[in-house]
Amino acid sequence: MNTHLAEFPPPFPQTPQPQPAQQPRVQPPTVFVYERQQWEYLVLTKNVVDEPSLSTADLNALGSDGWELVGVAPFQTTVQLVFKRVKS
Repeated sequence: MNTHLAEFPPPFPQTPQPQPAQQPRVQPPTVFVYERQQWEYLVLTKNVVDEPSLSTADLNALGSDGWELVGVAPFQTTVQLVFKRVKS
């Protein structure tokens, strides 16, 4: 028995469908650290009742010296500000 494609209405049975193109996987860059960084820390304790808070100029001066604010610990009447920078 001969079968002709004209006997089947579209879509034809078992017609292979094109697969979507797969995107190539990109390997994230590898960062090698050759020497271990060492940090130094600075803890400022401010009395929030009696002392004025740090001004923007004070914070900018600390930042220009390389200090980065990494933590704040609030207490009842004081607050501790923890800064760190790369040890030189």
